[in-house]
Amino acid sequence: MEKKTALYNKHVSLGAKMVPFAGFEMPVQYSGVTEEHFAVREKVGIFDVSHMGQFFVEGDSAKDLLQYVTTNNLDTLENGKAQYNCLPNGNGGIVDDLIIYKMADGKYFVVVNASNIDKDWNHLQKYNEKFGAKLTNVSDEMSLIAIQGPKATETLQKLTDTNLSEIPYYHFTEGTVAGVADVIISNTGYTGSGGFEIYFKNDDAVKLWDALTDAGQEFGLIPCGLASRDTLRLEKGFCLYGNDIDDTTSPMEAGLGWITKFDKDFVDKETFAKQKEEGVTRKLVGFEMQERAIPRHDYPVVDTDGNVIGKVTSGTMSPMRNVGIGLAYVAKPHFKVGSDIFIQIRNKSVPAKVVKTPFV
Repeated sequence: MEKKTALYNKHVSLGAKMVPFAGFEMPVQYSGVTEEHFAVREKVGIFDVSHMGQFFVEGDSAKDLLQYVTTNNLDTLENGKAQYNCLPNGNGGIVDDLIIYKMADGKYFVVVNASNIDKDWNHLQKYNEKFGAKLTNVSDEMSLIAIQGPKATETLQKLTDTNLSEIPYYHFTEGTVAGVADVIISNTGYTGSGGFEIYFKNDDAVKLWDALTDAGQEFGLIPCGLASRDTLRLEKGFCLYGNDIDDTTSPMEAGLGWITKFDKDFVDKETFAKQKEEGVTRKLVGFEMQERAIPRHDYPVVDTDGNVIGKVTSGTMSPMRNVGIGLAYVAKPHFKVGSDIFIQIRNKSVPAKVVKTPFV
């Protein structure tokens, strides 16, 4: 039985195409992927992202626990700041990628991927036996709306006295939005077009969705689904758990060395330090098709002689660029920028080139 978010009936009434995703019935699209994609890049779009998981980690040992189970360094996290991070699994892979919000000393708010809520919770519990922090899983009680795009700030500002221009990227505050108190207002998102994510109690979901929809009307706001969320994040080269990173990929292979800090002790530190020193044998790279073709998840990547050298983890036709783009794990030395590779599409080797991300 798939779960429903507090906005399920709203999506159905808006004519969204609903699909099962990560244990939830979620809107995959409303008016169409391309229209929704361009709305976010040029104006503003609204997403229901309430399927994501949320935990509170509190107490004197909260920081010590999180510091040990993650790769990034929490010492740089001051109150009101968020941090992108990941949980190593103890075998050199990734349990999940997540965002950690520092609410106060000894109080952290952790946002995890929907498909990994139970897995992450159990992982934290296992390590917490040693630390004894207070863990609370509030995933079923909280909703999350993302307002994304160049007009997102103006849209949200109409509904709150909180000065949004004073919240830098990857920072947050708590405030009142459309009369709803204690909303976490976060300058984060998964589209690369700017905007905010707001967290609040389920009971206020419909009220906030409607208020935001009304506020954004003059800017051309439209509701957006999972499909455009995927094309938007892919154009920016953002990883999607389950596709581009998982329990078999290391942060060093995935290009997440920038969130892997060796000035602290953490799970898998030695493994990753060795990879950093010796280099990795495969790497997650961005690539662009050199002919008109759409790469898809799991398509093989081959060299000039047809030898398999990797596989596509995410792929699409870029709405902004109108070319096929993707992410793939590619073996050394083919992962260098500028390398010519081939994507096997229906037994045909279609030429592609390794490029720097973001694509747009």
